[in-house]
Amino acid sequence: MRLAAPAKPGLAKSEQIILFRVSGQLFAVSSASVQEVRSVDSLSGAAEEINAPGLRKVRHVLRRGDRSLFIVNGAMHFGLHAAEGTLLFVLRKTRTALLIDGIEKMTSMTRLQALPLSFCHEERRWYRGLTALDQTVVPVVHPEGFLSPEELAQLDAALLEADHSADEAVEGTDSTQ
Repeated sequence: MRLAAPAKPGLAKSEQIILFRVSGQLFAVSSASVQEVRSVDSLSGAAEEINAPGLRKVRHVLRRGDRSLFIVNGAMHFGLHAAEGTLLFVLRKTRTALLIDGIEKMTSMTRLQALPLSFCHEERRWYRGLTALDQTVVPVVHPEGFLSPEELAQLDAALLEADHSADEAVEGTDSTQ
């Protein structure tokens, strides 16, 4: 009787991630979820101000055709001290661009640990889990966790109101003819 060969241990599946900083804190995001990285300087004139009461983390919107991308200030989102972000991550499959301080490096993650139960409020929506890299525990952000459906509705309403006000201002100048 012949015994089957022992199963070879499977290789851990790895995922490419981008390590980035917000107010000095290290975070990770799947590189597949970042559509593009832009310098804040490259947006001068393209980003419009938006005022959505109660949503201080979003002050600007980028319009791309019929699509609006809301710029979320990473420091304000995570409750960290205010910092002037220099880069934007345009996040794939979302309506979010994340303002960050800078990119640390790209690397691979082989293990994503579930969030501990101490993460019990909105941060459960913010993070996919935790990973350990070079003796450091790094939270891995959930790209869809920066703006809730309710916040998106509030921002859309603020955009609609701003567009309506702009249309009325233009009509008011035309009525003098």
